[in-house]
Amino acid sequence: MFKNEFTWGNAVSENTVDEFHKKFEKAVEQLRNNLNEDYPLIIDGKEIFLDKKFEVTSPSDTRITIARFSEAAVSDAVSAIEAAKRSFSEWSKFSYKTRSKIFKECADLFSEKKYALSAILSLENGKNRIEAMGDVDEAIDFMRFYAYQLEINEGFSKQTEHPDLKEKTRTVLKPYGVWGIIAPFNFPSAIAIGMTTGALITGNTAILKPSSDSPLSSFKFVQAIYQKLPAGAINFVTGPGRIIGKAIIESPLVDGIAFTGSYNVGMSGFKKFTEKTTKPYISEMGGKNPVIVTKSADLEKATEGVMRASFGYGGQKCSACSRVYVHKEIAEKFTQKLAEKTRSLKIGLPWKKEVFLGPVINENAQKKFDSVIKQAKEDGQIITGGSIQKGAEYEHGYYVQPTILTKLPRNHKLMKEELFLPILCIDEYENFDEAIKLANDTNYGLTAGIFSEDKNQIEEFFDKIEAGVIYANRAASATTAALVRSQPFGGWKDSGISGKSAGGENYLQQFMRAQTQTRCE
Repeated sequence: MFKNEFTWGNAVSENTVDEFHKKFEKAVEQLRNNLNEDYPLIIDGKEIFLDKKFEVTSPSDTRITIARFSEAAVSDAVSAIEAAKRSFSEWSKFSYKTRSKIFKECADLFSEKKYALSAILSLENGKNRIEAMGDVDEAIDFMRFYAYQLEINEGFSKQTEHPDLKEKTRTVLKPYGVWGIIAPFNFPSAIAIGMTTGALITGNTAILKPSSDSPLSSFKFVQAIYQKLPAGAINFVTGPGRIIGKAIIESPLVDGIAFTGSYNVGMSGFKKFTEKTTKPYISEMGGKNPVIVTKSADLEKATEGVMRASFGYGGQKCSACSRVYVHKEIAEKFTQKLAEKTRSLKIGLPWKKEVFLGPVINENAQKKFDSVIKQAKEDGQIITGGSIQKGAEYEHGYYVQPTILTKLPRNHKLMKEELFLPILCIDEYENFDEAIKLANDTNYGLTAGIFSEDKNQIEEFFDKIEAGVIYANRAASATTAALVRSQPFGGWKDSGISGKSAGGENYLQQFMRAQTQTRCE
């Protein structure tokens, strides 16, 4: 049976929160004594240290060097792809039970080391301790859930019925071959490991290219598993996306791509990868996620849920709430209460216990924030926030204030484009039909939420909203924090290509193709 790791939720329900904090703080202390090491590429079962390296510094304090990684060239990417191609015939012949066992063992190892892994993640990409643990938990859940799915479907091999008893028929899903995995900075454990597990556990081989902002978390996965697989089954290559990602997408030896990132990069890769032939390209490409707050809403739940969804991890989630449509009769009260909660958020070093919001990921993100704020001041009104965080505590990191905007034109680019920043736009509406129409007026369709005490409105929202993951009255977070198995995660419209959600029962089938087998007696 599958069971979610759910570390923080269990700590709360079991009254072991103090123990959670002590374990995390001990892990951070130990990590601080083991930073600034060199890390290799992993190609064809070998660890390869290159002379050319790049530093990974903490966005919370750039004086902290997390690690130095080897910077691959195109030739290294080619070597990794060729190794994966050679390894495919061997790895694909492993029984599904053996593949499942390997990933369950890796999940167990991650579970044992989850505090150390979440400490790495917090320093590496700026998540607070609860969000960092959630990222690691999700990686563990992906490995276990996909192993569980492989087992209950008996390796996706199924006998079918035929009216002629002399014809014995069966459908089998078989792996494609070599997959390129291109992962983002914001979930360097969960998304990188989830996509790579999907490819590997179904018998494909893989090249994992992590974000250069946060490569260490996914390295820990590859380090833990590569020696359990045939040489070349999993390869780890670090370097600029414009070089390494491009080489993977353009290689004729790569049979499939799993990508998570922006719409522009995702669609550019999709067009290039399928330019000359049809090949699978699994992508999740962001969102502009709305929340509707009706006049019957519980404002405590609504403001808490919107605040957490908008500003958790600085809005740097594809599922983050970035638009709120609130009924005009309660708009002033809602906005005031939300602004008060937002101003009370503690900003600082994310591994500290009291901190809710750490930095944005890098200097470019901070500069983008500054640019967006200039536009907002010209075309709308800032309710709260709107500045780069100043002071000695913040001078060596990329800190910005969580910001609430209003009075923007409905077709303004800040209402339409994914910002990936702690910026929320609020608009008012008069009737519920208008609210649904406004919420759906976007090219994206990833997540959405509603706060209402009217059951009919909730049912209408569920019926009409154009998004893949939707929530009602969720104070824990209005649009984010989907749980593996319970809330499969995937988008509609420009938010995704495949329509099959990560952490759901249909996800693995994307990494395989069907074959019908008939034996005649």
